[in-house]
Amino acid sequence: QVQLVESGGGSVQAGGSLRLSCQASKYTYSSGWMAWFRQAPGKEREGVAAIYPGGGMVSYVDSVKGRFIISLDNAKNAVYLQMNSLKPEDTAVYYCAAGGRLFVLREYDYWGQGTQVTVSS
Repeated sequence: QVQLVESGGGSVQAGGSLRLSCQASKYTYSSGWMAWFRQAPGKEREGVAAIYPGGGMVSYVDSVKGRFIISLDNAKNAVYLQMNSLKPEDTAVYYCAAGGRLFVLREYDYWGQGTQVTVSS
């Protein structure tokens, strides 16, 4: 059973930074992309950043390009999301996902429990 456990959420003022971590257990990187999604109250879950472990390809939603960085640590079986220049509209529950493709939500097999990120103005 693959398990994804997120950490690193919290509250920060606009312009600040946070680093989210996702520890993956029993997951084989060859199984597909790993990604971060987020869901704000009253909104649909959206893809934020995705990385393909096999080739290092990355993809970002336009709203976070230049501010967020997704990365992998193969030795630790972990994926990270460095979030800089945070804005109030980044406020959401952030989810780690694995086993899918890019930002195609329904294709992801494994999900973490989510971690809250709150950005105040």
